[in-house]
Amino acid sequence: MAASSQAPEGQGFRWKLIAPLVVWLAIYLWPVPTGLNLNQWHYFAVFAAVITGLILESMPVGAVGFIGLTVAGVAGYVDPDPGKSLRWMLAGFAESTVWLIVGAFVFSIGYRKSQLGRRIALVLVQRLGRNTLGLGYAVAMSDFLLAPATPSNTARSGGIVYPIISNIPRIYGSEPGPTAGKIGTYVMWTAFAATAITSSLFFTALAPNAAALAIAKKTAGVEVSWAQWFMGFAPLGILLMVLVPLLSYLVCRPEVKRSPEISEWAAKELSAMGPMSRNEWIMLALIVLAMFLWIAGSSPDIHVPVLGSNFVNATTVVFIVISLMLVTGVIEFADIVSEKSAWEVFFYFTSLLTLASGLNEIGFIKWFATEYAKPLAGLSPATAMILLVALFFWIHYFFSSITSHAAAVLPVVLAVGSGIPGLPVTTLAMLCMYSLGLMGVISPYATGPAPMYFGSGYIGKGQFWGFGLIFGVLYFAGLLLIVLPWLQVRSAGP
Repeated sequence: MAASSQAPEGQGFRWKLIAPLVVWLAIYLWPVPTGLNLNQWHYFAVFAAVITGLILESMPVGAVGFIGLTVAGVAGYVDPDPGKSLRWMLAGFAESTVWLIVGAFVFSIGYRKSQLGRRIALVLVQRLGRNTLGLGYAVAMSDFLLAPATPSNTARSGGIVYPIISNIPRIYGSEPGPTAGKIGTYVMWTAFAATAITSSLFFTALAPNAAALAIAKKTAGVEVSWAQWFMGFAPLGILLMVLVPLLSYLVCRPEVKRSPEISEWAAKELSAMGPMSRNEWIMLALIVLAMFLWIAGSSPDIHVPVLGSNFVNATTVVFIVISLMLVTGVIEFADIVSEKSAWEVFFYFTSLLTLASGLNEIGFIKWFATEYAKPLAGLSPATAMILLVALFFWIHYFFSSITSHAAAVLPVVLAVGSGIPGLPVTTLAMLCMYSLGLMGVISPYATGPAPMYFGSGYIGKGQFWGFGLIFGVLYFAGLLLIVLPWLQVRSAGP
């Protein structure tokens, strides 16, 4: 039995390992399209193989990107000079956005070790959890408060919110399966739908946001501060945070309408935790400091003298806060070293960003824009932009990683948009980047926390796909009907 059960898994692994090589070989041997040279086409073959490996998860994502970067560098696709090719390979390791992501992952360690994240969620449940709808708002608000300083929605929703709310349904006899509808389905779906919103609302709430902004900067020269990101999405994001618990209530139709026991349970858990510890107070102060420096340091109207500089770079803020966390003992350096996911992300994002920028450097993106913008040439800029945003959003059904989606699709969409006269590329880029968090709601594999909520047993397979489509349509409509006009008004301001 053991041998037979292991064989399919081994075969599946070999198939996933071979598939990227097949994609690379097929493109490599395909006749070079008109307008490209052999070098550009072979580079694209490597890039396509890397994306295939990321989607199929042929091996750890960091390894996939690292191998692809090595192949492209050794082959000299970007620069035939070995020294210059090496410098191109290493350039991504100095990207501030990559260090912002890795550094911010360390914040999650502070939340976890200090127990501040657990306390915040329990306080909200105690205050707002006397009825089921109020409980939904407490769950959504927990994610909202944690989101600005937690760049991994998997760590935030899966590592902090989920472990707490998974205790709630069982109090009412709502177990995975036949009794899930009592309250469990509603609680779980509300938490999942909320983290998709917060992931788009705050630049620092989703790791791929920074990667997407780096791509947009390299591809189309788009630069956005933390405050500008928030203000651009706030009209839709805040509205959805108000509406989603209610919409989830109507869609999931929980059988339990009131839940006074939840407040009592949360109160007991808080009592067991005791008063806030020294480390919790320190962590809270450091997060407030980070928020202040992120917002004020990115505003040209507010001067924040730090270390002799008038402005504080977002990545510098992360280094400052982590240093203070180490000095105060909230975390230890061993915690940083052992944070495997952070260092995997480091290699993952570094490789992807470098490879994506390489497509632009060798001229592939410009060629693609010239060729594939032609069918949109006869359309109005507004229609073309809507079609491009729709493509970017809904094609995510074919991706299991938001980061690989951004790396593969965003440069192409921006390049096509840049080739259409009159189309505001900055607005297009913002709509696509705001899509990254929202699109995570559409499938059981669309974002990091999705498999966890799907595997909880409280949301059935059919329900998950159905709810995902309903909320996906809602979120996408909000982008076009609220965010798009709002961005146009802001861009046309004085």
